[in-house]
Amino acid sequence: MSHIVTVQDAVTAFADWIEPTDAELDAIGQEMPAILAEVDLLDAQIMTLDRTPTELDARRIRRARRRVLAARRDMVNRTADTSLPGGAA
Repeated sequence: MSHIVTVQDAVTAFADWIEPTDAELDAIGQEMPAILAEVDLLDAQIMTLDRTPTELDARRIRRARRRVLAARRDMVNRTADTSLPGGAA
C-alpha cells in the first residue's frame, strides 16, 4: 500500500521568515496606481455583464480605460526617468 502525503508542509515551511524585500515593496508601491485603475476598469466591466450597457455604463468604462492608460503612462515615465545600473543609457 502506498501512502499519499501532502506537500503542504514543504511548500509553506519557509513562509514564516520569507518577507518581501524593500525593493519589492517599492516596486509594488510604484505599480499600485496602475493596479487600482485596472481594478476600477474591471469593476465597471463587471457591472455590465448581466445587462445591456447604458450610455452611463459606456462612459464609466471609457473613463476607467483612460485612467488605466494614464496610470501606465505615468508608471513608464517614472521608470524611464531612473538611470539604469552600470551607466547604460
